[in-house]
Amino acid sequence: MAVLVVDDEEVIRNALQRFLKGLGLKAYTAESGAAALQILGTHPVALMLCDIRMPGMSGIDLVPQALELRPDLAVVMLSAVNDATTAALCMQRGAMNYLTKPLDLDDLGRAIQQALRRRDQLRAARELDQQEKEAWERERAEATRVTVATLEALVNAMEARDPYLRGHSARVADLSATLAAHMRLSDDAIEEVRLAGRLHDIGKIGTRETVLNKQGALTPEEYEHVKQHVLIGVQLLSPIPGLRPVLGAVRNHHERWDGAGYPDGLRGEDIPLTARIIGAAEVYDALCTARPYQTRLDPDQAVRRMGDLVGTVLDPSVYAALSDVVTRRRSLVFLEGGDGP
Repeated sequence: MAVLVVDDEEVIRNALQRFLKGLGLKAYTAESGAAALQILGTHPVALMLCDIRMPGMSGIDLVPQALELRPDLAVVMLSAVNDATTAALCMQRGAMNYLTKPLDLDDLGRAIQQALRRRDQLRAARELDQQEKEAWERERAEATRVTVATLEALVNAMEARDPYLRGHSARVADLSATLAAHMRLSDDAIEEVRLAGRLHDIGKIGTRETVLNKQGALTPEEYEHVKQHVLIGVQLLSPIPGLRPVLGAVRNHHERWDGAGYPDGLRGEDIPLTARIIGAAEVYDALCTARPYQTRLDPDQAVRRMGDLVGTVLDPSVYAALSDVVTRRRSLVFLEGGDGP
């Protein structure tokens, strides 16, 4: 256990150092606040005995800087002046006790032991708080995982009713995550995009089945009804704390680069990037999926068709990433299908 004595008087520093060694404590000494901070930055000090009136930095100013370096540091102030205001200020800044000179060694010994016990109690309380916080976070993460698994199962069940929609969300999620990685988003952002892709159409649970399964063009009223799925999705997901990062993508994946999308009419980079990525992946998947009213396009045809939407529906940078990703996928398929290595 190490103690730092900070005092501008060498006689006092030496006397306190001898006293502390008699208590079995390792003692460092510093003649100024600057020297004290240097020692605190390089040595594991548990307690600081600190004079108040020193040239340069006062003990009052030293205390908060010392605690910033060593948050678990116990501090006992020493002063030749019995000043209640100064004592109160020291305690406000983090000191645990305040003794006046000349020091009674028995009082000093008790103050040191009390400060070290108080330090141990505070450390134990912080560690307990941290353990409880970590346990709570683990429980919340597990609850979120179970909830997401349930929601994904719900999406799968909903899509399974429509042979043209089956697997849509999983494909959009995988392509969206690949685009996010290609655009060098962080690992956390990539996983958020993947999760948002899986859940982006969860709000279609609230869409009438007759509208979902309609094979012809939608009436204006039916189209307005379908547009509500993004808002319903947000309503379903927003009570779950772990899903808050995906709400923007769920709400805004039908926005358009030119501002003509829904539900908020956002334009350009005002649209969350995750929503722009999922929107592009959804268009690509729709073009590559056979529908009663649409012939299935191959990947190259889909990318060329999407080129007509750049600057109106699609973010140019997201389209460029999608074009690169599809080209690379086609190259890999070609290589895997060949006879060469």
